[in-house]
Amino acid sequence: MKNHLRLSVLMPVFNERATVAESVKRVREAGLSVEIVCVDDASTDGTAQILRELLDAGEIDQLAVHDVNQGKGAAVKTALDRATGDVVVIQDADLEYDPRELHRLLAPLADGRADAVFGSRFRGETTRVLYYWHSVGNRMLTTFSNMLTNINLSDMETCYKMVRTDLMQSLPLTSGRFGIEPELVARLAQAKARIYEVPISYSGRTYAEGKKIGWRDGFAAFWHIFRSNLLPPRAPVYTPPEMRVPANSKPLPSTSRPALAPHAES
Repeated sequence: MKNHLRLSVLMPVFNERATVAESVKRVREAGLSVEIVCVDDASTDGTAQILRELLDAGEIDQLAVHDVNQGKGAAVKTALDRATGDVVVIQDADLEYDPRELHRLLAPLADGRADAVFGSRFRGETTRVLYYWHSVGNRMLTTFSNMLTNINLSDMETCYKMVRTDLMQSLPLTSGRFGIEPELVARLAQAKARIYEVPISYSGRTYAEGKKIGWRDGFAAFWHIFRSNLLPPRAPVYTPPEMRVPANSKPLPSTSRPALAPHAES
């Protein structure tokens, strides 16, 4: 069933000249039916030229360009507006996440169990050893998010979030930067989506290697969790297409017996 689903890969890109071409190549080599939608978020290091060359070569299917840097969330929303696949997934262009594992995320969607699938870096796969306080902060953010959503995720901040396209496009997403991660979780919980987690590997970067998210984004994430869960707008409850009742369908006739008339008093 996986081969019958087309996957739109949403790739926000900002100053990833050294890795973006390899990221696109790895997605293409994953063996899935994919549409790659890249958004250049006003890169200044030559990334834009590489993306145009990839578009001309047919390696990416769509390219949008932001004239001003707006952040990851804004780039994801721009890409989402252009997605035409059955399912969408966010793929960073920094080689931290392995596209060969997209098969694993797609399985619960393909067999109808899930509406969204997250790749968890904390469920037993090979992971590069990096910053201790980052891992502590991640778990604190995940716990705070779980308290407000009442779902038991192990990795709220994961990049790999794969969602049915119609569901993703129905969510009222407002975050411009890295707040898109906790907001997506909150909106999917509000939509009553069926969420699964699968283990993935993780090859994180150091700051010297180009990592962009910092401690300020971590503190901001607490606000985004609070805002997305407790303040409007809220996502509408989602019903998968295969479970929807057609608008022109007639209600089934009742099989219950009519009520008996009461006995007249003598």
